[in-house]
Formats: sequence, C-alpha cells, structure tokens
Amino acid sequence: MLDQILHPSIDFGIETAFILIILVALEAVLSADNAIALASIAQGLTDEKEQNYALNIGLLMAYVLRMLLIVTATWIIKYWQFSLLGGLYLLWLTYQYFSGNEEKEEGEAKLSFKNLWQAIPMIAFTDLAFSLDSVTTAIAVADEIWLIIAGGTIGVIALRFLAQLFIRWIEEFTHLQDAGFITVGLVGLRLIIKVIYPNIVPPEWLMISIIIGMFVWGFSKKNEVEISK
Repeated sequence: MLDQILHPSIDFGIETAFILIILVALEAVLSADNAIALASIAQGLTDEKEQNYALNIGLLMAYVLRMLLIVTATWIIKYWQFSLLGGLYLLWLTYQYFSGNEEKEEGEAKLSFKNLWQAIPMIAFTDLAFSLDSVTTAIAVADEIWLIIAGGTIGVIALRFLAQLFIRWIEEFTHLQDAGFITVGLVGLRLIIKVIYPNIVPPEWLMISIIIGMFVWGFSKKNEVEISK
C-alpha cells in the first residue's frame, strides 16, 4: 500500500472509470446513515453558522483521518481492536441519543453541546468509525490506492452536502432522526459481530436493504406545522 503511494501508477481507462463509479456509488449508499448521524451531531448546536462551521472543520478532520485509514488499512485490518472500538463508539452514540428521549421535549435536538469544539471531534470520529467498514469494502473492489483515495475524497465531499440536507429534513420528518440512529446502532453492532462471530456477519446487501427500509420509515411522516392565525 505504501509502495503504491510513493510510486503511483495511474492508468485511467474504461475499466478504471467503471471502478471509480462503483466506489463513489458505494460511498453514497454506505454514507446515508453516516450523514444523518453527522447532521444530528451538528444539530446539537443551536446556531446555524456554528453548525456549518462544525461540519466543515469536523469533516476536514474526518478526511485526514480517513486518508490515514486508507494508507494504513492493510495494517489496521489485522487488528480486531479497531473494529471493536469503532462498533462500541457507534453503540455509545446511539445510546446517548435514545437515552435523552425522555429528557428532551418534542422537536428538540437529542444531542446538545455547549460549544462547537465539543461537536467537531465527535463529527470526525463518527465518520472514522463508519469508514472502518467502507474502506475495507473499497479495498476489496479496487487494487489501486489512488482510486480508493479518489472515491473517499468524493465521498467526504458528498457527505458534507448530504449532512446539510439532513439537518433540514430532520426538522421536517418525524421519524427520520430515530431511523438514522437505529441504523447507526446496527452498523456498530455489525462491526462488533464481525470481531466476535465473523461467520454470522450480515452480508452487505442485507445491511443496505435494512438501511433503505429504515429511511423509508424515516421519511414516512412529516411534522405537523402550526399555522398562525
């Protein structure tokens, strides 16, 4: 992997373009639940400018961490501790969200921060936890490191715009935030199962189907808008 970075061999043909399209598509599909988690974290800040700033800086940090993950992926995948920590972190994030349901009023953000510097690291590390699975998938699809980096770069850029959309949609759709965090918990659970019982890990197509089903439910009901007289 390191040798490919020091001595890159870029051959952009039809097959390469096709693999790049697949990598970008995988990033888009696998980033849907990631985007809603990041949107919910950013929504924990009350000021819209701070939300945008937290997403920009947080995802910039996430991009650096993701590139480090790609470069060291062949070494990291040998150590199950990384996947276990990533899975536990996502389950903790899910618990933090749902444990606050009774304490928060309807329509209020379930995660809250005193300042944006509390939100930024959480955005970066949440993306990193999700990337553990998506980077492994990307390596299985493509052999060229520059292709994986290109797909990851496009994925992070798309994630930034998706998160911004989800911030608005979370306020509009009743179940969307719950649906997103249920899938966050499922991704965390999958990472842990992958470590403890790798033979019963749910296949990628099943996870994607569940995520699609959860988002169909998430978009199924709009919040009631009070019309002022």
